[in-house]
Order: sequence, then C-alpha cells, then structure tokens
Amino acid sequence: MKIGVAGSVGLDHLMTFSGKFTDSLVAGSLEKVSLSFLVDSLDVRRGGCAANICYGMGVLGLNPVLIAAVGKDWADYEAWLSRHGVDTSHALVSTLLYTAHFMVTTDDDLNQIASFFPGAMSEARNIELGPIMEKTGRFDMVVISPDDPEAMLHHSDVCRQEGIAFAADPSQQMARMSGEEIKLLIDGASYLFLNEYELALAMQKTGWSDREILEHVKVRVVTLGSKGAKVESAAGEFVQVGTPKEKSKTDPTGVGDSFRSGFIAGLAWGLSHERCAQLGSLIATYVIETMGTQEYRFTRAEFLSRFEAAYGHEAASEIAPHLTF
Repeated sequence: MKIGVAGSVGLDHLMTFSGKFTDSLVAGSLEKVSLSFLVDSLDVRRGGCAANICYGMGVLGLNPVLIAAVGKDWADYEAWLSRHGVDTSHALVSTLLYTAHFMVTTDDDLNQIASFFPGAMSEARNIELGPIMEKTGRFDMVVISPDDPEAMLHHSDVCRQEGIAFAADPSQQMARMSGEEIKLLIDGASYLFLNEYELALAMQKTGWSDREILEHVKVRVVTLGSKGAKVESAAGEFVQVGTPKEKSKTDPTGVGDSFRSGFIAGLAWGLSHERCAQLGSLIATYVIETMGTQEYRFTRAEFLSRFEAAYGHEAASEIAPHLTF
C-alpha cells in the first residue's frame, strides 16, 4: 500500500512548567490574559505532524512518502528520516526560509500552551500531488495532516477529483481554519482523525451536528486521551479501545501524530479497525513516555509483549506477522 503523508515538518521547542496553568487563570478576567511562566527545562527536538507520522510508520517497517515544504536547514533532518524508512525525496526545499518551529510549554497536568511559526511550511501550497505520483506511482491513500491551510484544501480536492482515498487530520489547524474550510477539507474523507476537543470545535465552526460530520466521511476516529480511542461510521460501526499502561507520563507532544502512524500502518497491513486503533494507542504510549516525538525505541519482542499485555494473545498474534523490524 503506497501512502503519502502531507503536512508539517518542524523543530519542537519543548518546555516544562512545574505547576498548573489553571492556578494562574482568574475567573471573570480571561478576556485580558497577560501571563508569563518560568519554565524548568527546554529541549529542542525533531517534530512536525507529517514527519512524526512518517517516522512512526517508518519504524514499523513501512516506507511512507513525505509530502512537505521544508527549510534550507533540512539536510540533517532528512538524513534522520531517510535512515528510519521515510521517502524524503519529494520534499519541497525552500531556498529562503528555515524549517517551521513549534514552541510548547507543558504543565504538571499535561496541559499545554503552544505557538507555531510556519516558516518554510508556508510554501506547501506550491506542492502538487500529480508530479509526485508520476515518480512514485499512484497513492493508495494520502494523509492530510496539519499544514499550510491552502495546501491542505488543495490536496483534499485533488484526492476527490482523482478518486484517491484520503485521511483528513486538521488537528492544530482547526483553530485557524474557518467552518467552510473545515467542511471542504473533510468532505468525502475515508478517515477523519480528531480528538474530543477538536470534534467539538469542528461542530461549533461548521454548524454541523455530530451526526452530520459522521455522514460526510466514511470512518471517524476520535482519540480520547487516557481513555483510548473510538472508531465509528454512519453505517453503524463502533469500536472503542483502551490504552496500554504507560511507564511514565513524560511529555504528551506528538501523541496524536504517533497514534495516527500506528493506525495507518494497521490499515496498510489490512487489519481491522480495532487492531489499527490498538496499534496507534501503543505507539502513542511510547511517545508519552519520552521527551520528543521521535525519540522512542522498541524491539519487535518488546513491542509484541506490551501489545499482548494490553490487548491479549489473539490480538498480538494478528499483528505479529507484519512486524518485520
């Protein structure tokens, strides 16, 4: 299964705050917030939604095609992703701008306050899927993760015109996009990925009900934080899975991206939606245990052992033949 992953590539600036953001919020004064948090640590790591998804798929043994605009500082990052199974040869390299930067502070409750500078990502609107597929072959699926909004809308439009299955993943761009843009992005998607808050925001911005959003896509996948994820369709499918027990809660950045990488890997292997969601949940668990979105490591034996502990022997036996790393 040939999968293209469109979206951001960036550098993550990860900071931790010892305390709770909510302790500094004053009820009745939220319209005039002016706050500064003294952070305890700063880690700079590789990140970006498309890069995180591609990395997760790569370590699971797939060879996803990265579709992204990157900066003139791309060389080291490209070498890293290539070494982990990602086809980076079709990235658009800016001659003027640097790679995007994501800055996020996480408190003791794993709440986050973040900012994102797009940098080279703003050139993603110049990327065309057609010339890429002339070189790689036709995609079986295109994952449209957070990116320049114009690029996201263009990719979804091309997929609809060409009859290519696509997964819509607006997540961080939901706040920036209008209701009409969100409608245009998700309409006809084979898969729609959201978390609970993003689903509520999508309903508010589009004016569509929960049911109406479901009817505009084939399958909707909603992540539920520590409660796992649910997979549902207008046709009546409903699957909910829990999360494996984490060894620590180090940093939640990139958890959603990693869930998507596992879920899509399961689709590529022809597994059920239940197994796909379980794969995604285990990869997400590895990420929350590490600082950085692409720092997790595992062996085949360890992965299978944790998967079996969480979901049972039968589930583990179904994924085992596909774990070739």
